[in-house]
Amino acid sequence: MAFAAFGSNDGKNLTESNRKSGRIVLALLLPGLVYLGLFFLTPLISLVITSLESPDPSGAIGAYQYAVDWQNYVTVITNYFPQIIRSFLYAFLATLFALLISYPLAYFIGIKLRGTGLIQRLMVTLVIAPFFISFLLRTIAWKQIFADEGPIMQWFHHVGLLGPSQFFIGTPAAVIFGLTYNFIPFMTLPLYTTLERFDIRLIEAGADLYASPAKIFRKITFPISMPGVISGTLLTFIPIAGDYVNASRDYLGSSDTSMIGTMVQADFLDNQSYPTASALSVLLMAVILVLVSVYVKRSGTEDLL
Repeated sequence: MAFAAFGSNDGKNLTESNRKSGRIVLALLLPGLVYLGLFFLTPLISLVITSLESPDPSGAIGAYQYAVDWQNYVTVITNYFPQIIRSFLYAFLATLFALLISYPLAYFIGIKLRGTGLIQRLMVTLVIAPFFISFLLRTIAWKQIFADEGPIMQWFHHVGLLGPSQFFIGTPAAVIFGLTYNFIPFMTLPLYTTLERFDIRLIEAGADLYASPAKIFRKITFPISMPGVISGTLLTFIPIAGDYVNASRDYLGSSDTSMIGTMVQADFLDNQSYPTASALSVLLMAVILVLVSVYVKRSGTEDLL
């Protein structure tokens, strides 16, 4: 009987301890849950509700009433299909170029400069240095550098690389260039953090087994750095697809290079077509979610989701 009583008390104490731990965990999670509810879930619900609104019968500009109008989604797909395709095409190309530039840079800093101390830290600082300057200011600076009347474009015309009526600003190449440049740090840093922890002895082992440098990279280095590649491409592709600065005619783009973000900005601020802009935003999020899910699953890194 004594053993039975002891076991019963022990079970009660364990249950009470688990309940107490659960309350502590909930108390720790509560501030984060409240924050997510207020600043993520509430705006998202509001955005979806707005995307289904219909024009107010009064016909006043910017006036809408609550409804379930799925025609808004049909309208944005019909009217903005070129911008939708262009956004994901630009995002794909800019992400690809950023990866091609960032991977060698991250490899050099994380592996080749490992153990150099100050030099390695200095290189990392140079990578994140653009973050200390406004995104808009950097974009405006490139617009001035490649201005039609600027020295660079004048030299291109002088040597015959460009015709008299050919310019850089306002072209798809300018937009993709701006997107690539502005988001290179987002690609480089995840790659660097992955490669910086890379065990160099694996490369030495591959060389001892007479594998070529290309085969070592293909079979060892790149597969191990795949989490950094996935993180970098996600951090780059997602914001690029919704970018509205680089493609704007006020910066590096023109009316022929407008993207989804440009149309959302125009509908919200200029046209006051809030349901259309909201529907376009929801559509963008849905497409990105599907693409990212397929991409991560195909790459074998589902744990990143």
